[in-house]
Amino acid sequence: MANKNSFPLYEKHRYKYTYKRVTESLLLILLLLLLGYRVISVNNYSFPWFVAFVCESWFTISWFFTLSTQWSPALIKTYPERLLQSVQELPRVDMFVTTADPVLEPPIITVNTVLSLLALDYPPHKLACYVSDDGCSPLTFYALQEASKFAKFWVPFCKKHNVQVRTPFRYFSAKPEVSTASNTPEFIHEWLQMKNMYDDLSQKIELEASQKSNSSHGNFAVFSNTERTNHPSIIKVIWENKEDLEDGLPHLIYISREKRPKHSHHFKAGAMNVLTRVSELITNAPFMLNVDCDMIVNNPKIVHHALCILLDPKGQKEVAFAQFPQQFYATLKDDPFGNQMTILIKYLAAGLAGLQGPFYAGTNCFHRRKVIYGLSPDDLDKGNSISEKELKQKFGASKELMKSVACALEGRTYSPNAVNIVNVIEAASQVAGCGYEYGTGWGKQVGWIYGSLTEDVLTGLTIHERGWRSEMCTPNPIAFTGFAPGGGPTTMAQQKRWATGVLEIFVSKHCPIFGTLFHKLTLRQCIAYMWIHNWGLLPAFEVCYACLLAHCIITNSNLLPQGLGMCIPVAILVIYKVYTVSVYLAEGLSIKAWWNNQRMSRITPMNAGFCAFLSVLLKILRMSETVFDVTKKDLPPTNDVGDDKDGGRYTFDESLVFLPGTTILLLHLSSITIRLLGTRPVVAIQSKNECGIGEIFCSVYLIICYWPFLRGLFETGKYRIPLSTIYKSIVLTGLFVHLSRKTVAA
Repeated sequence: MANKNSFPLYEKHRYKYTYKRVTESLLLILLLLLLGYRVISVNNYSFPWFVAFVCESWFTISWFFTLSTQWSPALIKTYPERLLQSVQELPRVDMFVTTADPVLEPPIITVNTVLSLLALDYPPHKLACYVSDDGCSPLTFYALQEASKFAKFWVPFCKKHNVQVRTPFRYFSAKPEVSTASNTPEFIHEWLQMKNMYDDLSQKIELEASQKSNSSHGNFAVFSNTERTNHPSIIKVIWENKEDLEDGLPHLIYISREKRPKHSHHFKAGAMNVLTRVSELITNAPFMLNVDCDMIVNNPKIVHHALCILLDPKGQKEVAFAQFPQQFYATLKDDPFGNQMTILIKYLAAGLAGLQGPFYAGTNCFHRRKVIYGLSPDDLDKGNSISEKELKQKFGASKELMKSVACALEGRTYSPNAVNIVNVIEAASQVAGCGYEYGTGWGKQVGWIYGSLTEDVLTGLTIHERGWRSEMCTPNPIAFTGFAPGGGPTTMAQQKRWATGVLEIFVSKHCPIFGTLFHKLTLRQCIAYMWIHNWGLLPAFEVCYACLLAHCIITNSNLLPQGLGMCIPVAILVIYKVYTVSVYLAEGLSIKAWWNNQRMSRITPMNAGFCAFLSVLLKILRMSETVFDVTKKDLPPTNDVGDDKDGGRYTFDESLVFLPGTTILLLHLSSITIRLLGTRPVVAIQSKNECGIGEIFCSVYLIICYWPFLRGLFETGKYRIPLSTIYKSIVLTGLFVHLSRKTVAA
């Protein structure tokens, strides 16, 4: 498809952060010195000393994961202006949008995401948008129907005036873009007209939501007698570009896959596989873009940027997918919940770009279809032909699907006149059935891989294990933006799901260590995957260390080195804090933003991460199963929320995810109280192993980090920690103090 004699469509520029390398290497050396000190301090050997050594060993390994992942950063530069000169014809792209719950994910959010996709600067007859509704909601279907009517006016308006942000709620929340149309009377008139039309669309959806959709007649008849987890396949063509018009709208197709109570549906991974099969029968585009329902397009040229990577002569042989970073709009000032990931995205994304490539993040990603079908780089040289028997074994018994898959694997160009969408609905409904995958390779050999709550990381890992690379695409302006979840229950639920999913992968046959030993995952890419799997492992050591610190204060025993040895942890603390502050200031962020992220880096792992660790442990012991929690998507704000004081306040609910943090806070408050009251045990003078200022400082620091929880003990409403959680924490704290003092008496 690409002209091999042309200039490269993208380039990778490698660079070095010398200051960053030196500082992080120095911290690693100091951590190793701390471990060495513990080994040679024979006189201090005790059970707490041993536990501290184990925890600090894992902290050192974790820092090595970070150091290795970010050691050789790279930046991708794409040249979309060269694309049209290098390809004879632009390829088709299928776009997937997933939503699962009309309450947690309001349809107006999905509608805005879909509208931003329909208005991309790409030939519309080359695009098709598929919306997967796992909630089987007539409201979502109604909202998409109304959105398609609005799109007939919105898309031409955006392209006529070269609108940059093509998401209505974001576009109309600001003043008209003066630069796009010189503020002419004609433009102002059209702007006001479009705004009124969008307001009408929003009101219709809100009214329908309050009245409930009428599912007894017309297009809604298919929703009668359906339940969210018990309904047949529903596939509706909301809009079809029948004549393949270049100035029309892309296809818009609604899909709600079949669900039955006794059939496993594999959460988002199952929905993505249904989207892949249905789109294979209808449009069979060689490339697929998938986005979450709340990730809106911020750069209408994103397809061109992605294809620069995927159609580059070198990229065609090596690159499986092009990942765009997740970034956010309407962010709260100073990142009070530490979830805007500004620093993480910059340095981690660049570090991964210098390795085998970024992880698949589950959204904002362009995939090569034949790679999703299990193709490896070696297959490109051998030829992509596959027997009918193997096709049936991997992809199922649908003859139409097998023919289409064979076409995709062999790279044959799809003919738009070959398929009438209405005629393939029956076959598409068959492959969207809940029993279609039984006995096939879906979820195991092909498609999105099952076995983890983070199907994205697992799928990307299996692709890298086959020898493919991926690339991080960071165009200017940024490609996609979303609204960061608020603090408290929403963030904790999301973080717990992520940590649970990556830990499930680590303890399974898909562990990246096996990928390096037996497959084609590079060693440093394996270390990078270990860094992300550490989200589920590190919290157990952090909670253990925090409890050990309280135990040493209660029992008047030492945890940290004494004498000159104390210089090592002091140096680690000072250098790390100065280093991280300098990084934040260099990026134009405030000291408060730095502190909020430092604080949340203690709160989030020790609550959400630790609960995830326990969930996976119970799963291994076969005492319970992990649960996929849909993250609540807040309604998009109509103005800047940067100075919203209440928006930055921490909220709580009765979820057990807040129990570890509340217990740790009460435990350290109790240990400090015991210290101040002088009720700690007396240590023999000759031993000199009593609790010192270092342990007290660390305990006070941890209490300061948990300031939102401390306030939550005395607040009211949703800002207060529920009494049930406080009572449980009091019992656990009392039990811990009793057992600690009993060890001294013994």
